[in-house]
Amino acid sequence: MALTVQVGGTAERGVGEGISAATEVAKLQTFDGTPSKVSRFIGVYKLYVRMRLRKSSVEEQIQWILLYIQGESADIWKENVIKELETGEIEFESVGEFLVEIKKEFGGGDEELVKVAELKKIEQGGRTMKEFIQDFKRTVRGSSYEGCPLIEKFKQCMNGSIRRKLIEAENQPGSIEQWFKRAIALDRN
Repeated sequence: MALTVQVGGTAERGVGEGISAATEVAKLQTFDGTPSKVSRFIGVYKLYVRMRLRKSSVEEQIQWILLYIQGESADIWKENVIKELETGEIEFESVGEFLVEIKKEFGGGDEELVKVAELKKIEQGGRTMKEFIQDFKRTVRGSSYEGCPLIEKFKQCMNGSIRRKLIEAENQPGSIEQWFKRAIALDRN
C-alpha cells in the first residue's frame, strides 16, 4: 500500500505496510559527520527506512539517506560515495550494509572509548528519572560497564536526593534493573 507522508514540510511517497498515512514522524535531522551523532543517525534512519521505504529499491533507500548527510567532511564523503555508486566502483546489497559503511567512516574510532567518555559526562540534571534512565541505557550500550561498576556509575549520575534515599534504604536493589525501578518509584514521590 503506497502512502503519502509529510516529511519536513514536503509531501513524499512512502510504502511502509501497516503504517497509517496519519502516523506522524518527527522531523528528520541532517548528519554532518560528527562522530558522537553517528549511532543516533543510523538508528533513526534504519527505523525510518523500515517504516516508510520498505518497498523501495536499495539504491533509492541509499539515495534518500544521502540527502540527509550534509555539512563539513560529510559532504566530501557523500560526493565520493555518489561518484563511486554511479561508476559501479561500490555497490551495496542492502541499506544495512550502507549504514555500516557510514558507521565505519564517521564512528570516531573505538566505540567503547567513545561510550566511556560519554558516560563520564552524563548526569540526570532536571530530567525525570524515566527520561534519564532511557538516556543512561542508550549511553551505556556498547560500553564495557556491567554488574557492580554499572550500578556505581548509575548512582554517580543521578541527582543527590534520590541517590541518598536509595543508599540509605534497608534493602538495597541487587541488579541494575532493580535500581532503575526503585529510582523511578522514588522520583514519583
